[in-house]
Amino acid sequence: MTRVIPAAQAPAVSRHGALSPLGLVQLFASVILLASAWPLTKLAIAAGATPLWFAEGRAVLSGIIASILLLAFGGFRRPTRPDLPALFAIGTLQLGLYFALAHEAAAWVQAGRVAILANTTTIWVVPLSLIFLREAMPVRRWIAAGIGIAGVVVLIDPPAVDYANLNTLIGQLLLLGAALSWSVAIIVTRAARPNLSMFALLPWCFLIASLVLAPLVLWHAPDGTFGHQPICWIALGYIGLVAGPLGTWCVMEATAKLPALVSSLGFLTTPAVSLLIATVFLHEPLTPDLLAGSALIMSGVAIAAWPRRAV
Repeated sequence: MTRVIPAAQAPAVSRHGALSPLGLVQLFASVILLASAWPLTKLAIAAGATPLWFAEGRAVLSGIIASILLLAFGGFRRPTRPDLPALFAIGTLQLGLYFALAHEAAAWVQAGRVAILANTTTIWVVPLSLIFLREAMPVRRWIAAGIGIAGVVVLIDPPAVDYANLNTLIGQLLLLGAALSWSVAIIVTRAARPNLSMFALLPWCFLIASLVLAPLVLWHAPDGTFGHQPICWIALGYIGLVAGPLGTWCVMEATAKLPALVSSLGFLTTPAVSLLIATVFLHEPLTPDLLAGSALIMSGVAIAAWPRRAV
């Protein structure tokens, strides 16, 4: 996961030519914080944490910290009626369903692949924007979507699928479903245009996500656990209390302080850094299909996200 908020709803971007040193620090911090989330999630699940329990704990802790941050900076607000469509779209689809699908997939898919496939959101936004928002899509974005989809096909590698053991394939399809769920939330948010900023809505969104995940936990994993090994609790605490909420806050701040081109390309490094962390610390192999598929997907996302003109 590279970001918790839709890029379309980020705060107003600085139009000044000079780069903000603080913005660059916050950009770097957001990349490191968010890139480390999936490798640690993989470690926790491998050590015995139940995926849905881990997702629920992460949502609850992130909501608490987001509330504390907003209270500390005087930005805590109750949502109003115009905020409700975006609030429920983000809470149910971008956080609740995304967390459920992606964390289940992390039990079967390598952390590096999780980070890359979960970053295909921008690609799916292209056709969805045309269908539901009637937005005119430039040719380059259709090319970007095609390149990204080609990367997905390379990563899944249908000829090499072991159809006697479909866990990996199912996990990869769950990740594509998670990215699609996030994409739908972005479309709803673009159409709804909430009054509050995405960060101001975040505690309420995490509350809804927690409520969405709770019945799934009770139904699918009633006897689950957060894990008994220290790494499970370390990972949950780090992701729920630090990486998720503080990484999101850094995304918001960096987007506001830096030119669009710098922030967009900076955020694009998040899955690449996650892939590197998984390779170094989890000893996941960098296979040719992983390298080729990752390069295609990130190229597609970069082309789709590239501003019409550099600012």
